[in-house]
Amino acid sequence: MSTRNLTNVPEESSSQDTNPAPVPPSPGLATSPAPSTLTFSSATGSSRAARKPASVRTLGRASSEQLSAGSSSTVKRATSVSAASQTSSSSSKTVRATASVPQVPPVPDRPVQKYRLNPRLPHDKDAEPAPSTIMYWSRASVWGAIPMRTMRAHTMTLVDTTAWLIGGCDDKDSSKDLYCFNTETMQWTHHDTVGDFPPPSRAHTTTFFERKLIVCGGGLGSTYYDTVYVLDTTTRRWSRPHIAPNPSPAPRRAHSAVCYRGKVWVFGGGNGLTALNDVWTLDVSNNAGASTSKPMRWEEVQTFGVKPGARGYHTANLVGNVMVIIGGSDSKECFTDVWCLNLDTLVWTSTMKPGQPSHKRLAHTATQVGSYIFVMGGHTSTEYVSELLLYDLVSLQYELRPHMVLGKPPSARGYHETILADSRLFLFGGFNGYTAFDDVHILDLAAGAYLPQVTSFSMGSA
Repeated sequence: MSTRNLTNVPEESSSQDTNPAPVPPSPGLATSPAPSTLTFSSATGSSRAARKPASVRTLGRASSEQLSAGSSSTVKRATSVSAASQTSSSSSKTVRATASVPQVPPVPDRPVQKYRLNPRLPHDKDAEPAPSTIMYWSRASVWGAIPMRTMRAHTMTLVDTTAWLIGGCDDKDSSKDLYCFNTETMQWTHHDTVGDFPPPSRAHTTTFFERKLIVCGGGLGSTYYDTVYVLDTTTRRWSRPHIAPNPSPAPRRAHSAVCYRGKVWVFGGGNGLTALNDVWTLDVSNNAGASTSKPMRWEEVQTFGVKPGARGYHTANLVGNVMVIIGGSDSKECFTDVWCLNLDTLVWTSTMKPGQPSHKRLAHTATQVGSYIFVMGGHTSTEYVSELLLYDLVSLQYELRPHMVLGKPPSARGYHETILADSRLFLFGGFNGYTAFDDVHILDLAAGAYLPQVTSFSMGSA
């Protein structure tokens, strides 16, 4: 590990940092509102007149002779019915069932886990009815073992229908607690793990390979890691695999990583002294993390063509055999560019053309949805934003579709995480310069739900 102060890569502020980097000013940015929920009501609802039950009848008007003739018997009958009713009423008893709420026992050596038995129901004042032909933002009604911290500079990795939360930091420290979020039931669960735990970390990367999560780099305060940890999601066991000595990348955080053909490809980040633009691979194909596996080996990749500038807090997406890099910063400049590295030919290509719309972004997220990359939130070097950008992987340019997205979007933020699950984009946590969040938001793709099924397309000149 290396203990150095990062001077050339922007950092999310933390009270743990020895020399925390200043948060870019956000004039006019209000503190994040209190957690709220949404409701969806039918825009075409209709009412129907209530019908009388078939058993209810209206008596016809009796003749005066019939009424007078049967008056005495009617009075006697009514009196007996009334007496029977009173007797039955006095003898009946009301039984009320009292449901006991199960209590979660406290866990030794750590604070009592907060557990929500029922989700907070949506409220109709938070949003208008959702049209069926448009993308729509809402806040998830989560429940279960709610994470006992806010979420920023963390990672969320989807395995089947479960998103695994690893690391990140709140206003006090980084966390090594492991939480899972079920994208179908909206339930949070807390898991106890065994093995060789990683240290608390932020701005690391987590890559999924053969049901294992591979955590590289990261840091805490002024400490930067060059470590690799593997979590087996089946056994929930952590391990620290043996890494062959030399060559090895410098300790870093705020880098990016993708997994391609059994190798983790790492690009950029910061090492405590400067921002980086090097590319490394780690071969994890040989039974990663197993005690009987051979040592993993780092290898520096020699690329061709003009390289992107050194940067951290960018994003990387694997599209076929191409790693797409968007934005980032070297602490002096917030980048607008988009770069593609062909992982077979190792050739870098810039996709930006004169006259094309460009958007500065750092600490944002980028999620592939079919032939688009959804770029959400982040910082523009002057303010945090909540804007959703669509980067077209065919035309290689941005599209801004504010008229295609309704609902109540998340507040402006960066250092959050997004994942795609079942035609829905989930957003977790984040930070706006003042407040760190623990909320979950959902973008229902609706009319764009077909996009995740688009798997065959050409990436233009890349």
